[in-house]
Amino acid sequence: MKTVSENSCFGGTQGVYTHASQACACDMTFGLFLPEEASYVPVPVLWYLSGLTCTHENAMVKAGAQGWAAEQGIALIFPDTSPRGEDVADDEAYDLGKGAGFYVNATQDPWKPHFRMWDYIADELPALVGEHFALDMDRQAITGHSMGGHGALTLAMNLPGRFASVSAFAPIAHPTTSDWGRKQLGAYLGADESAWAAHDATLLMREKGFDGPVLIDQGGSDQFLDLLKPEALSEAMAARRQDGVFRMQKGYDHSYFFVSTFIEDHVAFHAEALHA
Repeated sequence: MKTVSENSCFGGTQGVYTHASQACACDMTFGLFLPEEASYVPVPVLWYLSGLTCTHENAMVKAGAQGWAAEQGIALIFPDTSPRGEDVADDEAYDLGKGAGFYVNATQDPWKPHFRMWDYIADELPALVGEHFALDMDRQAITGHSMGGHGALTLAMNLPGRFASVSAFAPIAHPTTSDWGRKQLGAYLGADESAWAAHDATLLMREKGFDGPVLIDQGGSDQFLDLLKPEALSEAMAARRQDGVFRMQKGYDHSYFFVSTFIEDHVAFHAEALHA
């Protein structure tokens, strides 16, 4: 692992690091904010998964999460959204290939040699940061935006007991019925739609739900509402009587202006679960 940069930030440190990933068979980059408390005690962890076209940097510089995490004594991890490198397969469309890993393990060519973002986020990166930083990996929570909201929800529901809480900003909520989903899941996982179900938050909510609290914020003026399908997830949460809150935020779009407006709520929500 190599240090790209480390900057003082709200009494703690915002770092950027690279490492050779076995899961993705390429070098990967991630951001990590450590609050001041990490200098003398392991701290709980909040993962932030980003959306289409993003890298580790978007949320790190736009969401404004570090100040709130510092107040709560929580670390923030900002992974990349896909493998990178000259030999990594890509597509001309913004919603497939680099920047669009969808947090799955691809089984189809040309994607399968590198696009193993599920293994990277679920196994490899947690082991790496747990080994090298003062993190309490027994206390983890997860959030994300758009494609990252999809990833946060599907990881949380598929890994029971891993995360104390899960939240999402404008998640791709029902990808098996959306053009933001069918295209990518078909490309990465193949034509057998039964393999897609484990990566659909609405289907997972209907089937198993989450063993902790859930917070969903959705902008009411989001330009991608028809692709995100938030109503499906809201209905599934209600039908399951999930411990959670779904909020439609009037006037907000899909941008980081929306995320930064409500990130304080999400950090506080996770802090309550992590410090319980």
